[in-house]
Amino acid sequence: MINRITKWLVGLLVALATLFLTVGFIRYLLAGGDPGEVGKAKDTLKYAAIGYGGAVMAPVLVTILKSFVGG
Repeated sequence: MINRITKWLVGLLVALATLFLTVGFIRYLLAGGDPGEVGKAKDTLKYAAIGYGGAVMAPVLVTILKSFVGG
């Protein structure tokens, strides 16, 4: 049961991170050299990278938590 929830959570995180990545690239392309907009686009891309990192780390964290709980 926990493995299915983990896979679902990872899929959701990857989908959300991909959405942020797409939005970040579109914002970057449409920034037109405006430093404020470029900064916002870079922040969005950074959040996408954090989302992908969270998706990669989720199964590891579940395994660690299972070992603490005794599962």
